[in-house]
Amino acid sequence: MNRLLYWFAVVIALATVASGAVQMFRPGFVLAMVGGESGPTSSHFFGIIGMFMVLFGGLLFQGLLSGSPPALFWAGVQKLGAAVAVGLGILNGLFAPLAWAVAGFDLVSGLVVGWLWYESLHD
Repeated sequence: MNRLLYWFAVVIALATVASGAVQMFRPGFVLAMVGGESGPTSSHFFGIIGMFMVLFGGLLFQGLLSGSPPALFWAGVQKLGAAVAVGLGILNGLFAPLAWAVAGFDLVSGLVVGWLWYESLHD
């Protein structure tokens, strides 16, 4: 397994857990950062998304430690799905263009994790 990509993915996992925790407990703060509407309903659902970020970041971290191909696969799919979802949110006027940085991070993360998953199948 490519050691540089492995350690990059560890950073991705930890960043996903940390940012998800912030989003879970302070959804209005994160919504304001990406230019989203911060009402009770949007804050509630954004907090739920933060919870799933914590869970999938943890899954990715554990998958990296154990070398689990299924964990890497599903964590990579989640990252790619998040990139698409954030991109659609921007295109639909729900988030400011600054959120492209979030979508880009998720896209790169999904590609890195996908590559590590592919490598784990061929080790």
